[in-house]
Amino acid sequence: MKPLIVDLPYPTVCKTDDLHSANIISFAYASLKGELTATLQYIFHHYYFEQIDEKDAETLMCIAVAEMSHIEMLGTTILALGGNPVYTQYPNGKVCYDTSTISRATTPQKMLMDDVMGEMDAIATYQKMLFALKNEEVSALIQRIILDEQLHLATLKEMLEKYSKMSCDIR
Repeated sequence: MKPLIVDLPYPTVCKTDDLHSANIISFAYASLKGELTATLQYIFHHYYFEQIDEKDAETLMCIAVAEMSHIEMLGTTILALGGNPVYTQYPNGKVCYDTSTISRATTPQKMLMDDVMGEMDAIATYQKMLFALKNEEVSALIQRIILDEQLHLATLKEMLEKYSKMSCDIR
């Protein structure tokens, strides 16, 4: 399955000791609203959309695959910066990852609205990171990921518009 991404290369980050940047981007990696949560939510919503429209279900899975690639890039970057890419919001804390913020909606409009809100939160979070980051390589990677998130947002808004015109319950 091909990820839904912008057709531009991703910048690479060279190995360096920069725990400050690693800690900043770890929030996008595996926090309650990070890439791991987004991936799991899109896969969950994909299951329900398979019952309504195979093309839309595939679109959600393509977004999930893109989010998985973001996890891989962020994890690799955290490691290159001297951090530990553990699945927790705070890498130095003892709190483990949990799935409490994954949308459990099962109707098309609510699932898509939750996905739209997730993308908007992701974009806002990444933009805030840019203000805190001093490492230009990491900033360039975050800017590139934002482009994918903006594409996801536009795609989801189109899907939401389609389902807003329909009355459909898949439970």
